Amino acid sequence: MSDFDLDLRGAEGQLDEDEIQGDVVLGVLDGSTEPTVWIRNVEKGNVLVLAIEGDLNTLAAGFAREVKDMGGELMHFRKFLVVAPENVDIDTDRLES
Repeated sequence: MSDFDLDLRGAEGQLDEDEIQGDVVLGVLDGSTEPTVWIRNVEKGNVLVLAIEGDLNTLAAGFAREVKDMGGELMHFRKFLVVAPENVDIDTDRLES
């Protein structure tokens, strides 16, 4: 065996906790929630997974532009709208086959 010294306590101290924030928020996009609620969630660093019930373009019109202007991403996936804040990428690599 080689001399390998791994200090996990020291490694924890090196993690940048500022990068890890927010929650995954599940919701329904049906027009009953004010667009500002979705915007505030994204501003807090939350990822939204919203079940779409109706016309996506109409339902997302109240917050999509603002989310994009904040550096966020929106992705329509099946019957859901995934909304990610700035610095959170939506990885679609597994969808391409």
